[in-house]
Amino acid sequence: MKILITGPPGVGKTTLVREIIAIKPDIFSGFITEEMRDKIGERIGFKVANLRGEERILASKDSDSPKRVGKYGVDVRSFEELVIPILESATKDKRILVIDEIGKMELISHRFRELVWEIFLSQARVLATIKLSPDPFVDNLKRCHDAQLFNLRRSNYNEVKQKIISLLGL
Repeated sequence: MKILITGPPGVGKTTLVREIIAIKPDIFSGFITEEMRDKIGERIGFKVANLRGEERILASKDSDSPKRVGKYGVDVRSFEELVIPILESATKDKRILVIDEIGKMELISHRFRELVWEIFLSQARVLATIKLSPDPFVDNLKRCHDAQLFNLRRSNYNEVKQKIISLLGL
């Protein structure tokens, strides 16, 4: 089963995933993507963290990376160092794989794309956030035979949360 959560930026997709993980942390593996903010609260980039707390920079305004999404330079190597080993072991791991998120920055990594596709073709259980805007790769993931897509809004947050908790048997 692949549970996909989509919705506009800032609606609470990562917060929802964190709340679900907190119910029974030992049954999950994977990673979370978080904003980085400066002292005055301005967003300066994004980091990726595995569920054990190890972190890497995903993207920042200060990066000189030629791979860019808006004003952010994406550090593909740093991202891959943390995430690729998790994805490579996902089909052998019996835990639920958390992928937060399948978005523009993450999809710059060709290896990430390959592994996510392999995982979606497997029997692995996945809880993922996925970008809302159309994209051929993302659209194919959303159409996978065992994918269930939830379009999160502030007005349906609790309803979506309860449905996902039920689907996961938590």
